[in-house]
Amino acid sequence: MTRSQKRSAHGRSVLTLLAALGALAGAALAGAAPAGAAERGTPIATGVVYEELDIQGAKGPTHAHVLSVDLRNPKVRLGLLYPGVVAARAPVSQLADAEGAVAGVNGDFFNITESQHPGVDATGASVGPAIAAGRVLKAAVPDGQRFGPALPPGTTTEDVVGVGTDRRARTGRLTLRGSVRTPDGTLPLGGLNQYALPVGSIGAFTADWGGASRKRATCGTDTERAAPCGTDTYEVTVSHGRVVAASDTPGAGPIARGTTVLVGREAGAQRLRKLAEGEPVSVTHTLVAAGNAAPYRFALGGYPLLRGGQALPGLDDTTAAVRTAVGIADGGRRVLLFALDGGPQYRTGLTIAEVAEALRGLGARDGFSLDGGGSSTLVSRAPGERTVSVRNHPTGGAERPVPNGIGVFVGG
Repeated sequence: MTRSQKRSAHGRSVLTLLAALGALAGAALAGAAPAGAAERGTPIATGVVYEELDIQGAKGPTHAHVLSVDLRNPKVRLGLLYPGVVAARAPVSQLADAEGAVAGVNGDFFNITESQHPGVDATGASVGPAIAAGRVLKAAVPDGQRFGPALPPGTTTEDVVGVGTDRRARTGRLTLRGSVRTPDGTLPLGGLNQYALPVGSIGAFTADWGGASRKRATCGTDTERAAPCGTDTYEVTVSHGRVVAASDTPGAGPIARGTTVLVGREAGAQRLRKLAEGEPVSVTHTLVAAGNAAPYRFALGGYPLLRGGQALPGLDDTTAAVRTAVGIADGGRRVLLFALDGGPQYRTGLTIAEVAEALRGLGARDGFSLDGGGSSTLVSRAPGERTVSVRNHPTGGAERPVPNGIGVFVGG
């Protein structure tokens, strides 16, 4: 029996189950597991179960890899995997092993190429907000500057999925709130560790950004990623509360702790030019969530697919691809990490609408899309192993380095 045949035999065809439940009547999917089915898979660690599923999409068969994570278990938690700075990438397996995760998937869409801007390097930074262990790392780029498929109606780059300090997973939205206080008044902050700043704004870059060039932040517009780079730019370096340097051109290189580099474009650049060396400057920033929900302990970007058990209106139902997604079940106490296989026999994948239905079939009430295609990767430890293995076949035959992901941790 070939590996493909073994995998197909191991994965369950659940068309009969779905027909009996009537959960996905009329859907293009041939199947996805019913609520709680992932618990019949292979235990990876306490509260973490791995399973494979065969799914027949409208464009052909595909194979899904699913991790069911029980957050009701106090020893189990989810966290952000990332290389230590925002503007960097690494394979999911490397990120997971470096942090001691027992499993994980790739995360947000990211600045993968810069073919439209000659002389400007891609930063590798993610599109949406990111929070790691309660610490704000970055905010979202303008909607028109994102990489990835078109956003569904009513969604933005500020949409996130994560887990709050109450240990419940949820989707939501994180908006940057920040300011630059100067002797002449307070200026609004338009960005934090982002590869693209809103036109006319000022953005802050900290040690969390890394050493990548900040030039990309002044390219494109709020509605057109490929628009030329701005010509009116200015950069000010603030160390321990005072201006220590300035430049007409955004620079590169690591930023020391206690130092913030302010990059302005257009009107933002004109405001920064008024600052003189030695002047006191105070920069504050945070990410604000709507409502009274518990603060996020970790969060990363993407876009929602499913809310309250209903697929979002306007989801693409024609373009099939390899996908990664997150499902939230049991009031945020159970999380499903879902990644499709990129092997040649499965590469037709699923449409976004089909992914939403698959998550709902698995019992999710809320669903969230992460980066897909060559980025889709799901890793987990085999019983008794100390390092993770890649469970799916990434498109292209090898893991793609990514800026972040979701890690599953078990223990103290």
